[in-house]
Amino acid sequence: MLRSRFVTVVFGIGVVALAAAASGCGQFSPAYMKPLPAQTRALMAEKGMSEQQPILVRIFKAESELEIWKKKDDGHFYHMKTYPICAFSGGLGPKLKQGDLQAPEGFYVVDADLLNPRSKYHLAFNIGYPNALDRSLGRTGANLMVHGDCTSAGCYAMTDAVMEEIYIVAREAFAGGQEQFQVHAFPFRMTAAQLAANRENDWYEFWLNLKEGYDYFETTRLAPRFAVCGDHYVVNAAFPSGKYPNPKQACPRYRKLPVVAFKPSKQKKPPMSQASLGKPLGSVMGLSFGSITPVYQAMTLGPATPELPKTSKSKKKK
Repeated sequence: MLRSRFVTVVFGIGVVALAAAASGCGQFSPAYMKPLPAQTRALMAEKGMSEQQPILVRIFKAESELEIWKKKDDGHFYHMKTYPICAFSGGLGPKLKQGDLQAPEGFYVVDADLLNPRSKYHLAFNIGYPNALDRSLGRTGANLMVHGDCTSAGCYAMTDAVMEEIYIVAREAFAGGQEQFQVHAFPFRMTAAQLAANRENDWYEFWLNLKEGYDYFETTRLAPRFAVCGDHYVVNAAFPSGKYPNPKQACPRYRKLPVVAFKPSKQKKPPMSQASLGKPLGSVMGLSFGSITPVYQAMTLGPATPELPKTSKSKKKK
């Protein structure tokens, strides 16, 4: 009799578990389908951002940081969140050839086809290497990613939890209508002091070119316009023909476009009446609170930001 009851209870628990799985309850959603964590949604709401606003990504090797910026209704990008890079291989400097284990530096474009929800490194997106400049200089390599698993062979690797959040943010931006987002990969934060400290480096001139894109974004908070010619990036320029120049040829005559410095709008808080000053917040808002026993919940997120001609979508995904 006892054995019969035991079997019945176990069977009932199994049925409930299967029903939960079928209904989408519990932890059965694939990583690429998960919603954004509540804590990050709250952060975005606090900053006046929505999940489906466009994004821009910046990577800094020396600091091991990845930033995500969100484009608000005024057309400018605002910092959303900075994530730690768990690992990247190689040192400072661009990727030159297949197998050199260098993580790329430069300006890249990611479209929805470059997201990989079934990466063997948890989740990933291909950053779009090689771009027009890389190809014009004869640089080789493929499948350079931002991915999870915290292990790198030329990629920027995150912890799985951090990569899930980055992937979801990108997924929602595409769902909101963004067709592609820029990735700016730098050796370090491109300050005058950092460049001065690296003046003797073989890549100093290349980094000066990267600083042009860095400075444009820092000044305007707009996604830069990039062209490639004469073995370098041309930032924020207009060409007479209205077309991008041939990346493998010298630059034709062009003119720099005006740069308008970004001025963040000031959000005014509604004034409080003199009568409300000094009163408890609950009474000011017309709320009353009873005595309750606090409930503590543990939440873990894991450790915590050209337009170039669009390249072929035939890149393989990891």
